[in-house]
Amino acid sequence: MKKILFVVLSTVIGMSILAQEQPKTDSKKKFNLKNRANDHFLFQIGYLSWANVPDTIHTKGFPTTINLYFMFDFPFRSNQRMSVGIGAGMASDNMYFDKTYVGIKDPTPTLRFVDQSDTNHFKKNKLTTAYVEAPLELRYSSNPETPNKTFKVALGVKVGLLVDARLNQKNLQTAQGATLIEYIEKQASKRVYNSSRFVGTARVGYGVFSVFGTYQFNSLFKEGLGPNIQPYAIGLTLSGL
Repeated sequence: MKKILFVVLSTVIGMSILAQEQPKTDSKKKFNLKNRANDHFLFQIGYLSWANVPDTIHTKGFPTTINLYFMFDFPFRSNQRMSVGIGAGMASDNMYFDKTYVGIKDPTPTLRFVDQSDTNHFKKNKLTTAYVEAPLELRYSSNPETPNKTFKVALGVKVGLLVDARLNQKNLQTAQGATLIEYIEKQASKRVYNSSRFVGTARVGYGVFSVFGTYQFNSLFKEGLGPNIQPYAIGLTLSGL
């Protein structure tokens, strides 16, 4: 949470400084924007984490978020350095658990996370969610004529619709780590998840590379069916086209 707040705060401060230092006459400068590339394609990969995690949940490894978006960019007439980006794409979050049972298909009133440190457990345990998303960004480019060679900042939101949620488990072990059975078990269920999510986004970088941060405003799970977990992420963006 602190990482995301730092990224968002730094972005806001940066945009404020740029707006104050930029002469008013310069903001009306006309640029040649024909055939330009301006982040119509975004590929993001980053580190995923959860806020408000109960003590019964033990994560491990390098949880990831992977996002792919195609966007349209609409410059402001009054200041062509500013623009609005809107589009659509896919997002996938992958959380890894350490000796934790996740009962996404259990016929229980609430989702159970059970510590299995003292009993049999799966060596690998990954929970994956996939969303169709619509991102919206307010963008700033210091030179919109050469977007692949200039400083960029973007603040925005994205709305996502859950299309898949599944648990992949591999190789059953004893509490001591000895292998009992080598096999893969897959479970899929969206019952306990909120069907949509609302996420704040921020990007800052130069050229085709930028650092991004995201924070989900609503809970990952439905109220009363699971803990009030809010995912957030920080990572790298590759943009262009």
